[in-house]
Amino acid sequence: MLLGLNGLTLGVLYAYDDFTLGAIGPLVWNVVIIVVLVAARPAFDGNDELYAYALGVLAGTLAQFAITLPRLFRRGFRFTRSLALRMPELRSVLKLMLPVCISLGLINFSLLINSSLGSLVSEEAPRAIDAAFRIYQLPQGVFSIALATVLFPTLARFASRDDMPGLRHASANGARQIYLLLIPAAVLSAVLAEPITRLIFEHGEFKADSTDQVSEALVWFSLALPLNGVNLLYARTFFAFQRPWLPTAMAGLNVAVNVAVSAALYRSYGIAGIVIGTLAGNVVMTAGQLVYLRRELDGAEGRQTAVAVAQMLLAAGVLGGAAYGVFTGLDAVLGRSLLGQTAAVGTACAVGIAAYAALVALLNIDEGRQLWRLVGRARARRAG
Repeated sequence: MLLGLNGLTLGVLYAYDDFTLGAIGPLVWNVVIIVVLVAARPAFDGNDELYAYALGVLAGTLAQFAITLPRLFRRGFRFTRSLALRMPELRSVLKLMLPVCISLGLINFSLLINSSLGSLVSEEAPRAIDAAFRIYQLPQGVFSIALATVLFPTLARFASRDDMPGLRHASANGARQIYLLLIPAAVLSAVLAEPITRLIFEHGEFKADSTDQVSEALVWFSLALPLNGVNLLYARTFFAFQRPWLPTAMAGLNVAVNVAVSAALYRSYGIAGIVIGTLAGNVVMTAGQLVYLRRELDGAEGRQTAVAVAQMLLAAGVLGGAAYGVFTGLDAVLGRSLLGQTAAVGTACAVGIAAYAALVALLNIDEGRQLWRLVGRARARRAG
């Protein structure tokens, strides 16, 4: 209930282009959980210590919701006690919610499919796929979900004004921005899949063979990363002009392709075959949504996007080579201690990202200039 209320209050703030609390909310949630867990654990014994964590989650969720209220009230927003079930706006929201809920549920259903088929490969495969998915979700949450969330009010405003050229450009430009950020993230997580997995997970009972399985899944998840990010934005573009059943149908097609390809390949290719199904589903969903968007918006700036993506892939190829080369050299020198692994992986990522940024600037990619201007404005606001 508290998570639902928090989603509602954040949605109101997003409509005012106020994204600050949405950004810091997860930090508040985690800090409160840790504080309550540390404080409350001595009050419980044995297995009951788990209740301290449960109380922490409850307190963190309450805090995450509570911090949105003062900001809402300053904007003149007030809750009322009336239950106006016949409001046409409420009926409209409920009508639009159904396909959105189905769409989000179908997308998350893919992970369940992967785990179920993974159990047919080996006992360890579902856990390996889940661990790889957790790493894959980090750049997804940091970049694509953040960008899609920030752009959604803008898309909705263009749609409400029936400004199709503005909506078309905002959606296409947002897709290129997601590609700009997720293509290098995908290349990094693919070429450094094994060292990243080893650094994060290979401790205690997690051994080298588990690292091999997780990194194999991560390589294929990485290839799906930019497509999945763009799918999130395209779905919100359909939501903006209130055509939610189209992305829902595409999400259903995604799941069907995922099941078919994974079921066909898991016997021959094991974990890789299962995750290739996820990649294939994302390819089909991206292509399907793009075809319908071109029809609805009278184009989708396809030529400009294709040129930009080709340039980004070129820059990402240099990133991959630089990151892999730096890691290989440092790994041989620093060894496999936690500090050595952290330094090797961190330095390899930093060098690769620097090479990518330099090439994006050299190739004069417009989305790179946009990002740089955004960073400059943020610095100027902090300085002011």
